[in-house]
Amino acid sequence: MGTPEFPDLGKHCSVEDCRQIDFLPFTCDRCKKVFCLEHRSCTKHLCPNANQQDVTVLVCPLCAKGVHLVANEDPNITWESHVNSDCDPSNYQKTTKKKRCPVSGCKETLTFSNTIRCRDCTKEHCLKHRFGPDHKCPGPKKTDSGFPFVGLLNRSQKRESLSKNSSNGSSWWGSSLLTAASSLRASAEAGVQRLSNATTQALQKAKDGTARSSSSGALVEQCTQCPARFSTISALIEHAEKSHYRGTQPGHDRVTMDACPNCSKGFRDPVSLVEHVERDHGGS
Repeated sequence: MGTPEFPDLGKHCSVEDCRQIDFLPFTCDRCKKVFCLEHRSCTKHLCPNANQQDVTVLVCPLCAKGVHLVANEDPNITWESHVNSDCDPSNYQKTTKKKRCPVSGCKETLTFSNTIRCRDCTKEHCLKHRFGPDHKCPGPKKTDSGFPFVGLLNRSQKRESLSKNSSNGSSWWGSSLLTAASSLRASAEAGVQRLSNATTQALQKAKDGTARSSSSGALVEQCTQCPARFSTISALIEHAEKSHYRGTQPGHDRVTMDACPNCSKGFRDPVSLVEHVERDHGGS
C-alpha cells in the first residue's frame, strides 16, 4: 500500500465485508474510522455514534419555538424540560400570525421597515400598495353634518353591514336604533314640557289680573273665533270660555288658548305660539 514517495497513501475501508483500498479515504467525524466512497455515510457503515451530532428539532405547538432533541435522551423528558423552563405561549401569536398587507392577492408580510399607514383609510399596507389607487382607498371620511340622528343612523347601517356574518349583528342594530329613538323622544318631551310650563304661568298671571295691558286702553287682543277685540288677555279668555265653549256638544273638545310668556298674546295652536316667539322675540 502506498509508494516509496508516499508510503501512507491510501487506506483500507473499515467495513469488514469491503476492506477496499481507497487512495482518498473518508474519515467519519463520529466514530473516527476510515471508509471508502461507498460506505462514507453513517447509514452505510452503521455508525454506532450516529446520534451524537443529531440536529433534529421539534417545533413546540404552544410557543412555536424549536426544541433540540438531546442524543441518548428520551424525547418526552426533553419536551417536559422545555415546557417547565422556557416555553412562552404568548410567543405563538407573534410567530405564526404575522400581519400581512390587506390587499387581495398580496402576501407581503408587514414589518417595521416596509409598513405604510394610509392617511385617508388609516390602514397599513406594504410599500407596493402604499398609494390610494393601488389599494382601492375610498378616500377621506366625510364629516357628519345636519341632524345628529342621521349620522348615528349612517354609522349604525355601516356597522350592520360589517356584522352581517356575526350572530349578534341584528341585536346590536336594534338596540342602537332603540337607544337613538328614546333619546330623541326624551328631548322632544322635555321641550314640550318647558313650553307647557311657560304657557301655564302666563295664563295664571292673566287670570289673576297681572298680565300686561295696553296703556292707552285700546282693544289690542282679538278673538280668533270672531271679530271681537279686548284690552286684556283675561277678558279674551273669559269671552272664549263663555261664547266659544263647545265641551257640551258630543264629539267636540274645549277650545284651549296658549298665551305668549313675553307679551301675553293668545294663540289656539301651540305651533303658532312657537313661531310667534321665534319671529317677534328672537326665540327667547
